[in-house]
Amino acid sequence: MGTGVSKEADGGSEGTKDRLDDDDHQAGGQLYVSLKMENLKLTTHLVPHVYGSVPLVGSWDSSKALSMERESVSMWEISFVVPPNHETLDFKFLLKPKHSDAPCFVEEGPSRLLIGGALGEDARLALFKLDNGEVLEYQVFVKADRVSPFDLAASWRAYQDNFRPSAVRWIPDVSINSAPQTGGENGSSAGLELDLEHYVVPAPSTSAHVYAANMTENPRSLTSGSGGSSYSSKGMEVIVPDSSKVFQSSGMVESKSVGTFSPLQKQDSQRGLFVDRGVGSPRLVKSSSSNIFSSDLNLGTGTKNSMPAAAGAVAAAAVADQMLGLKEDRHLAIVLVGLPARGKTFTAAKLTRYLRWLGHETKHFNVGKYRRLKHGANQAADFFRADNPEGMEARNEVAALAFEDMLSWMNEGGQVGIFDATNSNKRRRNMLMKLAEGKCKIIFLETICNDKSIIEKNIRLKIQQSPDYAEEPDFEAGLEDFKNRLANYEKASSTVYEPVGEGSYIKMIDKVSGHGGQIQVNNISGYLPGRIVFFLVNTHLTPRPILLTRHGESQDNVRGRIGGDTAISEKGELYSEKLANFVRKRLKSERAASIWTSTLQRTILTASPIVGFPKIQWRALDEINAGVCDGMTYEEIKKNMPEEYEYVDNSSRKKDKLRYRYPRGESYLDVIQRLEPVIIELERQRAPVVVISHQAVLRALYAYFADRPLKEVPHIEMPLHTIIEIQMGVTGVVEKRYKLMD
Repeated sequence: MGTGVSKEADGGSEGTKDRLDDDDHQAGGQLYVSLKMENLKLTTHLVPHVYGSVPLVGSWDSSKALSMERESVSMWEISFVVPPNHETLDFKFLLKPKHSDAPCFVEEGPSRLLIGGALGEDARLALFKLDNGEVLEYQVFVKADRVSPFDLAASWRAYQDNFRPSAVRWIPDVSINSAPQTGGENGSSAGLELDLEHYVVPAPSTSAHVYAANMTENPRSLTSGSGGSSYSSKGMEVIVPDSSKVFQSSGMVESKSVGTFSPLQKQDSQRGLFVDRGVGSPRLVKSSSSNIFSSDLNLGTGTKNSMPAAAGAVAAAAVADQMLGLKEDRHLAIVLVGLPARGKTFTAAKLTRYLRWLGHETKHFNVGKYRRLKHGANQAADFFRADNPEGMEARNEVAALAFEDMLSWMNEGGQVGIFDATNSNKRRRNMLMKLAEGKCKIIFLETICNDKSIIEKNIRLKIQQSPDYAEEPDFEAGLEDFKNRLANYEKASSTVYEPVGEGSYIKMIDKVSGHGGQIQVNNISGYLPGRIVFFLVNTHLTPRPILLTRHGESQDNVRGRIGGDTAISEKGELYSEKLANFVRKRLKSERAASIWTSTLQRTILTASPIVGFPKIQWRALDEINAGVCDGMTYEEIKKNMPEEYEYVDNSSRKKDKLRYRYPRGESYLDVIQRLEPVIIELERQRAPVVVISHQAVLRALYAYFADRPLKEVPHIEMPLHTIIEIQMGVTGVVEKRYKLMD
C-alpha cells in the first residue's frame, strides 16, 4: 500500500499541509501516511524501526517497535492510517540489528511530531550514533493523503487481491508482522560447517578432468560407414568427393552472384541466399539470378545452416565474411605449431570453446587421435624420429587425412577448423597449405614455452592423461619414453622443428607462465581473426576459481513475475548471509579476489554482507530484458497480450528459445553477445571472482565454461541458493557445486 516518495529539497511538508487543508471538506476523511528513510551507504545488518505514542505504536518500549520494510537498495518505508482525531503523532526512529539481540540505536534529538501529515522543518535528517562512534545519517521523507473510508476499503481489497498466494510457489507473497525464524538456520551465527564439502551436491557428469584431445572431432574417414574419405589397409588412400556432387546431392543451391552455396531447396526458378542473423525470422537475400523472393522456407532440424548462429555485430561480420569474401576466406583453419608439452591441445580446446560460444561453427581436429586409431596408441619414441622414414610417412598420412576431413566438414557448413598437431617443419606446413589452396584460409598458431618447470609439469600431465600411455603401468618408463620422443623433435642438428616464419601466423611466447609473455602477429586481418587474437592476448593458464551464483530469492521470484528490480525476500536475505560466510571461508587466503554483480538491486543486496573484497557492478550482467513483459506474470501476459502469450507458451518457442525475443526485449543470443567482454575479463583475471547475477545470464556464462551447445543454453538448470565453482587451470575446467539452502 506504499505510495511514491516526495523528494523535493524544500517545501515538501508545507505543500503536503496545504493540500490537506484544502481537502478538509472531505468529511470523515483519514490520513494515509507513508514514512520513508534513505541511506545510500548499505547497512543491511541494521533495520530501521518506528516506535512512539498511540495510535502509531502505543508504546515507547523499543522491543515493540514497528519494523520498516525495505523498498529499494537504500530506502526503507512504513505506511499507516491515522484516524481524524489523532492527526498529531509523537514518535522516534531506531535501528535494530537484524539477527541478534544486541542493543538498538535510537536517533539523536527530541521526539518527532507529525501534525496533519507533515513533519517539522528541522526533521529531514535522522542521526544515529553507533557504539564505535560512527554516525549514520538517514534522509527522512513523508507523504500523506487524505482518503475517504470508501477509498480506504477499496485499497485494502485491492491489496489483498494483488498479494494473494503465488500460483507458482503457492506461498504468501508478503508476510505481515511475521516472527523471524529461530534456530540454526537463521543468521550468521549458524554459519557453515568448517568442512565446506558438507554442502557439495553432485555436478553434471561432464565436469571432470578430461584429456582435451579426447573431446576433439572423431575421425570420420577411419570409421566404417562414413561417407567422404576412406582408408585402405595397404596404405593411405585419401578420397575426396567432387565438391559439386556433394552440394547437388544435399540440396544446396549455388548463388552465382557471390559464388557461394546455400542450403535451400530448389523451387522452380527461385534462388536465394538464406541469412540467419541469429534473431527473428528467416530472411532471404536476393541474388542476381533471382527475380522472386520467397519467405516460405522449410528448414528441417536436419538442415545445416551455412551461417553461424551468432547475433548482432558478430552475425553482421559473419555475413560480410561469407557474402563478400572468396571461398577460402569464408573458411578458416587455425593450424597449431609447436613442440610437444607446450600447451597446444589445451589452447586449441579453449579457442574452440570460445568460438562455439560466440556462435561460429567450430571443430577441433586432433591428429594424434587419428594416429592412435590407425597405428595404435603404443608407439615408442622411435616412431617419432626424423630419420625414421616409415614413421614420418605414417604421420604425414594421418595429418593429410585429418586435414581432408576438416575440409569436408567445412564444405558441409563448418566455419573454423582447429588443426592440432606439432606441424613442426616447413615441409609439413607446405603440404597443408597446398591442401588448403582455394578451400580455406590458414593461420598458424605457434605456442612456445621456455619455462622448464612448466614443460616438466605438462609432460607429467601428458603421461597421466594421454591415451598413448594408458597401457603403460610404469609411470617412470612412460616419462622416459616421452622425453625421448621430445628429444627427437628438439635435435638442433636436424630440421625437425622449424619456427613459423611464413604466411599468416600468431606466436604465443611464454603465455602459459601466467606472467605476461608475448604475442607476435603477422599478416592477420578480418573480423574473426581479430577476435581470435584478442582472445589469445587475454587468456592464460593460471589456476583460479570462478564462483557463479544467482542472487538470493527476490520478491518477484516469490510472486512469479518476470524481470523487475525488486529487493530480496527474507529467504534471500538469509542466503546473502550464508553466501558471505561461504565466501569468507572459501576465499580466506585470496586477498586479490573480487565480487561482480549486475546493476539490479537484488544482486547488490545479495552481495552487501560480503566484506573485505572489492565489488564491481556490470550492466552486462543484468538479467535478460523481458521488454514490455517486464514485471508481469505469465497469467498477466495471457490476459493483456493473448497473441504474444500464444507464442510464449507454445512449443515453437520451446524449440527455439535461444532466438526468441519478448517484444522490445532480448533473446538469449543477445545476452551472449553482451557477455563477451565479461568472458574476456574473466579469462584475463588471475585471482578468484564471485559472479552474482541472474538465471539467463548465468546460463550463458556456464555454457561457455562447460562447452555446452548454444541450443541448450536456455534450458540449463541454474538453481537458486547454489554456488557453482568453476576451477580453471592447466588441466581444463572442473566444476563443483555447493547448495547452501533449499
